[in-house]
Amino acid sequence: MKNDTPKELNPDQEIGRLIDEVMSSSLTDEQYRKKMQRRKEVQDQRIAQAVPEKGLIIVNTGNGKGKTTAALGMVLRSLGHGYKVAIVQFIKGSWEPSEKRVFSYWEDQLEFHAMGEGFTWETQDRDRDLDKANAAWEKSLEYIRNPDFHLVLLDEINIALKMAYLRVEDVLTGLAEKPANKHVILTGRGAPAALIERADLVTEMTLVKHPFRDQGVKAQPGIEY
Repeated sequence: MKNDTPKELNPDQEIGRLIDEVMSSSLTDEQYRKKMQRRKEVQDQRIAQAVPEKGLIIVNTGNGKGKTTAALGMVLRSLGHGYKVAIVQFIKGSWEPSEKRVFSYWEDQLEFHAMGEGFTWETQDRDRDLDKANAAWEKSLEYIRNPDFHLVLLDEINIALKMAYLRVEDVLTGLAEKPANKHVILTGRGAPAALIERADLVTEMTLVKHPFRDQGVKAQPGIEY
């Protein structure tokens, strides 16, 4: 098959071009097949050139809902593969999350520490919040450094950074101590620029509509907790 792709296109650009072209209703079945064949060739080449494995620093941030939920999906995948996982919750902790009860079925693989005492407007004690955040960070460092744990989730740590309960420099230094193949997820809105720059994977959840803000609907079991 003749390849008429401009040489200056990188693989992402070429795949984007092919997607745009196959969305055209004017293509014949044979033209569609050839373009999909080319897309597969490009994708297969990218996969063949990819690094087999690397421990990732993953940041879920933004004002939209779903940061912790997405992270817990990765936790479940890791548990399904038989890996050991640690979860340290910053800020949250005054209420018993249903996720903790579900994860109790993996007691031999998972360690879960809810080390906050609730949201900052509930505690109303900055010194105590500082102490709790620093205790949670010290616990986090134990798991970050421990090669037995494949994945570490630092839930709502970005809030602790935003509130200046922790120094971003200290967190970056701690992340540098992780074993090469360990994954660390950091969640919470307001992730600092330095952390985003250091991360391998960053997802920003964008708030479009929210039932509490727009309709006054309280947090509900199975949705928020």
